[in-house]
Amino acid sequence: MDPTWVQYYDAFYSFKDYAAEAQTLVQLVQPHLHSSGKRWLDVACGTGKHIQYLADDFTCSGLDLEEGLLAAARQRCPGLSFYQGDMRTFSLPESFDVVSCLFSAIGHMLTQEDLEKAVANMARHLRPGGVLAVEPWFRPADWHPGRAHMVTAELGEAKLVRMNTSLPPVNERITVLDFHYLIATPQETQYRREALELRLTEEAEMRAAFEKAGLTAAFEPQGITGRGLWLGQKPL
Repeated sequence: MDPTWVQYYDAFYSFKDYAAEAQTLVQLVQPHLHSSGKRWLDVACGTGKHIQYLADDFTCSGLDLEEGLLAAARQRCPGLSFYQGDMRTFSLPESFDVVSCLFSAIGHMLTQEDLEKAVANMARHLRPGGVLAVEPWFRPADWHPGRAHMVTAELGEAKLVRMNTSLPPVNERITVLDFHYLIATPQETQYRREALELRLTEEAEMRAAFEKAGLTAAFEPQGITGRGLWLGQKPL
């Protein structure tokens, strides 16, 4: 992702209250956390906006697939460690008390096999008694095709619009977010299109992935944004 679009990315999600989400996340994690340290890894960390607030109470690191997003995260959170990697295969030389994967990034795992690989790999980086916190994408029953969506934002003199329609899932499971962007600046108006694929996952499939990774799984229905939150505790 090029630097110009990274700044637009943050503008489109300016409606999110990252500080409140981080506070709620810590409150949900704490009852399940039985390791004694304060190290936190945020997987699919984006531009580091959750880490910015989690770092008030934890020693945080971040990991993302997109180097452009990581560059913004490093600028936002100087002095913290950020790594480029795939959630299924990354390998870090340290372990953590909490590993999180938020904003439904786990939905990018398009098969049950990939979901299980990602959960197992994140669990592998936990200390005994640590917690894996995963914000899921929707369940099949909660996806409603035929809804139109629009987000507007401003960035300096630029006016931003993003639109998409919730379409029927491919093969009953893969949702395609067909985003259409318009960016109007004093110099020009740009159009961009982006398609993201995310897999609808049943609760039983997510629970199975956690248990297969050796974690005791619990589900908080509300979570931090209304999509729920899976919490997996690693045995002591």
